[in-house]
Amino acid sequence: MTQMQDEGLVPTRTIDLQAGRRAFLRSAGLMAAGAATIGLTGLPEQAEAQELDDATILNFALNLEYLEAEFYLIAAFGRRLLDGDTTGNGRLGGVLGGRKVPFKSALVRSYAEEIARDEQAHVRFLRKALGDAKVARPGINLATSFTAAARAAGLVGAKETFDAFANENNFLLAAFIFEDVGVTAYKGAARFIQNKDFLEAAAGLLAVEAYHAGEIRTLLASRGLFAQANAISDARDSLDGTTDLDMGIGSEKSVNIVPTDANGLAFSRTPQQVLNIVYLGSGASEASFFPRKLNGNIA
Repeated sequence: MTQMQDEGLVPTRTIDLQAGRRAFLRSAGLMAAGAATIGLTGLPEQAEAQELDDATILNFALNLEYLEAEFYLIAAFGRRLLDGDTTGNGRLGGVLGGRKVPFKSALVRSYAEEIARDEQAHVRFLRKALGDAKVARPGINLATSFTAAARAAGLVGAKETFDAFANENNFLLAAFIFEDVGVTAYKGAARFIQNKDFLEAAAGLLAVEAYHAGEIRTLLASRGLFAQANAISDARDSLDGTTDLDMGIGSEKSVNIVPTDANGLAFSRTPQQVLNIVYLGSGASEASFFPRKLNGNIA
């Protein structure tokens, strides 16, 4: 029995990454991503007709921070955000699924706890910055969403389930679904922020998310989870239209911890591309991380 099997990770098998480039949309009954719905500004159609003010952008970020904070707080400490950190405009939703991960490595547990505290701080910072304009936490699905994503990436079979909280390896793979998305979302939104103070704050948030992503990518590589992580990257990329932006973590011969373009820069995602990933398709569904959509103008 291998170490990964002993820890309860889904069985490792050969994954044809090139053939699976679009598997995310063909699997698990997911709808095709609507590349045509991405307008010239890269914004969802409902936002194009509205003024894209700083509050709209920060609330979009707040929705994503709610998701990350809930995932890490539950995994690291077995608790959720305090009620006082979840109220606001729009429909307040609950959190489905999740439990404390039975960490075996003190280092991985420490990483998880640090990231959880950071994400909770991000939620509180954005809520304070937005004031009365802040949105409430939307409904979040941390149960069936991971199984849908894992099936689509080919990590488990059509009738198998994926428990993101069962062990350290599953936790790291689940975290990898989010981390790069947060970095590219902040990068893509930066150009629209008008207030310089908010822009500086967004740069600080992006930097922390990039540190987190680097931690998760490094831990995955150190455990030899290249095929699994690359399959997740491949699945995310299938939602980005015809471009091939997303990058996995490489291989044992050549790791790729820092995904960059030809200029050594992090790449950007549009709000629509981010929505397609967290919805696991072109619209929210029961299998989405946000089953009832995000709160705010970009939803």
